[in-house]
Amino acid sequence: MKSVMSIVPRYQETDQMGVIHHSVYPIWYEMGRVKFCDDMGMSFKSIEAQGVGLAMVEMTSQFKKPSFFGELYTQYTYLTECSRVKMTFRYELYNSNEELVHIGHTTLAWLGAGFRPQNIMKNHPDIYRLFARAVDSGEANEKH
Repeated sequence: MKSVMSIVPRYQETDQMGVIHHSVYPIWYEMGRVKFCDDMGMSFKSIEAQGVGLAMVEMTSQFKKPSFFGELYTQYTYLTECSRVKMTFRYELYNSNEELVHIGHTTLAWLGAGFRPQNIMKNHPDIYRLFARAVDSGEANEKH
């Protein structure tokens, strides 16, 4: 499954050269994950309401080309791995010329009460099944 969203960078997200600052991409990743959950039919808020948390354990960013203020971007979010204790997302950002400008990955751990890691399949099998079915089957490796 992939989730698609448009991004119009705000001026405050740029540096003095009008280039999107590197600190902004993790925010866009989070926006992509929230939309991914909405597109799956289970909002992030409803997941948290069941006592399930997600903690970032790893993040990578690969800058292919600069991204600029005043441009329109499309971000594709894919779930590439889902296990009983963590999941990994891939983010691809394309400019209006459909050129790949950025790739990111985040790995998040499933947490329960007290911020302790949990086996999501054991404690919330419905959530696990929903995410496991949404794992991308290689589509993320092709141009959107």
